[in-house]
Amino acid sequence: MARYLDVHPVDPQPRAISQAVQLIRDGGLVAYPTDSGYALGCALGNQEGKERIARIRHLDDRHHFTLVCADFAQLGQLVHIDNRVFRAIKAATPGPYTFILPATKEVPRRLLHPKKKTVGVRIPDNRVVQALLAELGEPMLSSTLILPDETAPMTEGWLVKEELDHQVDAVIDAGECGTDPTTVVDYSDGTPQVMRVGAGDPTPFE
Repeated sequence: MARYLDVHPVDPQPRAISQAVQLIRDGGLVAYPTDSGYALGCALGNQEGKERIARIRHLDDRHHFTLVCADFAQLGQLVHIDNRVFRAIKAATPGPYTFILPATKEVPRRLLHPKKKTVGVRIPDNRVVQALLAELGEPMLSSTLILPDETAPMTEGWLVKEELDHQVDAVIDAGECGTDPTTVVDYSDGTPQVMRVGAGDPTPFE
């Protein structure tokens, strides 16, 4: 059964955050709230965690996993980004966007898109996620919690617990969270292409 961690959305309790981070460090998979619905997260080096996410969501090899970052210092180590793209992304973050960019050598090969050698990155505008990342001290491998045959992410912790009780190791509940998935912008070739319209305003990238 998944551990259920009830945390304050604005001032998350350090003890609960520490428990969640310890689970992540120990190879666990957590469901956590973001500014764009729930997501599944695990440590970057956790191959089994990645496979568990793929099983829960019925994903294939072409899916872009997302590296959730605390700030631009982390993001800049993971993807190649020129000044023009930097300015555009900087203006939109933190926020409900996922950006697909060419990965640096810092990203394990198994996390990359098999053909494009790209990866998704994002900086969420959410106190709970920021607390998790600060405690973890590194980016987290993540994917929006959209169940098979659904188009929207799960948004309520108790429902996530009920649905995935035996498939994740912890559910973090911080009350209401964003109801739309991230807006996905592909910068693979240096020109923005909006791949999915979600919570983030796509206008600056169209």
